[in-house]
Amino acid sequence: MSPRKSDSRERMISSAAELLGEQGAGATSIDRVLAHSGAPRGSVYHHFPEGRAQLIDEAVAFAGDVMARRIAAARAGDPVAAIDAFFTLWRERMIGSGFRSGCPVVAAAVAADEEGPRWADSAAAVFGRWQEDLSALLMTGGLPEARGRRLAAFILGAVEGAVVLCRAERSTAPLDAAAAEIHDLLVHALPDRPDPAADAGSDTDAGENSPS
Repeated sequence: MSPRKSDSRERMISSAAELLGEQGAGATSIDRVLAHSGAPRGSVYHHFPEGRAQLIDEAVAFAGDVMARRIAAARAGDPVAAIDAFFTLWRERMIGSGFRSGCPVVAAAVAADEEGPRWADSAAAVFGRWQEDLSALLMTGGLPEARGRRLAAFILGAVEGAVVLCRAERSTAPLDAAAAEIHDLLVHALPDRPDPAADAGSDTDAGENSPS
């Protein structure tokens, strides 16, 4: 079944985000987005009257929304497990793309095109949102706001830097190392996080003391 025309805007935004991560802003042209998404050429200026600049803006926002939803979904659980999952997501992305896919938000932040400053502002807004969401997650584990914000910025920088190294080395080793170090840091830094070992022990005790 061919895609519905009403889907063309969403497909173009998703394709632009994927191409940004793989090829950078300079190579993310309208023609490439159309070829990747299968959207009709006539839909470009209908959906994006400002052309390529608007399309990339919206692709950056889309990438930001995807990650923000994942962080928000994790906030009800253990913050350490949530951050572990954040790293695992990027690890799977690296492997699944053959180490071709980086972060589309970073690609926009470092764009050298004439629209570079505009896209850098869009990227800054996304990074700011991620830091707010991560710091809120860390504060649920008992960190004071100031340290939560610092650690959120540190985690985000570690992830993004590790992704660059993974692409260069074609290995998940940099991401695995960053994930392990941050896991250990958070286990000792968060005073109010659930203790999985204690929970497991309680379950075991309950099982031993329950009637057979």
